[in-house]
Amino acid sequence: MFGNYLIGLREGLEASLVVCILIAYLVKTGRRDALAPIWIGIGVAVAISLGFGFALEYGSQELTFEAQEALGGSLSIVAVGLVTWMVFWMRRTARHLKRELHGKLDEALRMGTAALVATAFLAVGREGLETALFVWASVRASQDGTPAPLVGVLLGIATAVLLGWLFYRGAVRINLAKFFTWTGGMLVVVAAGVLAYGVHDLQEARFLGGLADKAFDISATVPPDSWYGTLLKGVLNFQPDPTVLQVTVWLLYLVPTLALFLSPVGFGRSLGVEEQKATDEKAEPGGGAGVDDRTGTDGGDRLRDGARRAGAPAVGDEG
Repeated sequence: MFGNYLIGLREGLEASLVVCILIAYLVKTGRRDALAPIWIGIGVAVAISLGFGFALEYGSQELTFEAQEALGGSLSIVAVGLVTWMVFWMRRTARHLKRELHGKLDEALRMGTAALVATAFLAVGREGLETALFVWASVRASQDGTPAPLVGVLLGIATAVLLGWLFYRGAVRINLAKFFTWTGGMLVVVAAGVLAYGVHDLQEARFLGGLADKAFDISATVPPDSWYGTLLKGVLNFQPDPTVLQVTVWLLYLVPTLALFLSPVGFGRSLGVEEQKATDEKAEPGGGAGVDDRTGTDGGDRLRDGARRAGAPAVGDEG
């Protein structure tokens, strides 16, 4: 359940942060008239993401067992690829996120209502579709006959929505750079388990061989129905009797990916950061709060106080 909660929290918070930046920027620049198209785009993105999830869940039930396993295994691998790309993308571009979104909004404002709807839809829809696919794959991998995996995902998304609202209100401070680093690392571990399960699905579908070649079998020591077996399954998608191919793929993905993700990355000040600060000060005469380009955190007390004097809500900062 924890692994699925982490997925819901991490992916949901990325989407919440995007929404937070979009809404806060329009409010602080006096463009409240553009909020309706933004909410329409967000609503359409959420609806399509939910529909995609339902289609995966109920559409796959109409297939034969082999077809279900082949579809599940293939989509699990695709989901792992997408979430890995997104984790590294957020690690690399967190410091630019606010600037990129502001630039897209400025362009959309010049083009009209349809462009605003499309901007919000694309910004949130990418996160939504990826989340739906990865959540479906993860819930399928950790399915134990109980609603616990799905409950974990929903609780994670609910927490992310609450945090997003608190960021917008300026009522919470969190180091988003560290948050995304730690949760990204943990998500890589979860993705390794989903990938291994996807390989097992393809073996059961007879797309890959080696189903009978067990790397080890400790089912007697770690019973799947025990509390610790359930915990390991929920957190790491642990399987007590994996195949040799599963363990090989798990190691080949986890070790280099985690090492690369945790390697040092520069967060030095850049010309783009300085240009963004100048743009923000020009767009927000009283000073405004926002998500810092380097770390995804607030611009500082002086800017936040200016936003309050102008009567605009501030996005939360880091502690």
